[in-house]
Amino acid sequence: MKRIGVTGHRTIPQEAYEQVLEGLRAVLGALDGSVEALSSLAAGADQLFADLALARGAQLTVVIPSGDYEACFADADELAGYRTLKERATREVVLDFPHSTDEAYYAAGVYIAENCDRLLAVWDGLPARGLGGTGDIVTYARDRGLPVTVIWREGVRRS
Repeated sequence: MKRIGVTGHRTIPQEAYEQVLEGLRAVLGALDGSVEALSSLAAGADQLFADLALARGAQLTVVIPSGDYEACFADADELAGYRTLKERATREVVLDFPHSTDEAYYAAGVYIAENCDRLLAVWDGLPARGLGGTGDIVTYARDRGLPVTVIWREGVRRS
């Protein structure tokens, strides 16, 4: 079984969205055999990846950073997306952090990087805005020698 993890931005600018969507579809569509998709199901890239992976027939492993993770979702639609995808997961890994902190997010990203064969990064190439951000997880994965595929539209930056 191939194991594909994701790290990515919670906000994807409209001008990058189609390229991100097509990039994720292309990677997932090119995989042969059974696939395990690892995601924390954060809003944005994580949920998009999980939805596409499930549509492709992958088994979803959800990595939950903390006991109060649901409280970090900014609006009802994001939370509903999280809950819907979580219900469809094959496996759930809950990390031992009581609260959603940067350390918990970093630990979740590290877990995903350490338990996948390839990491997809929906990333604008800029440094992380806080510990555990996409840039930190990409650096961690690359330092381990893990293949990282960056999916983004060149020249587009998050607000």
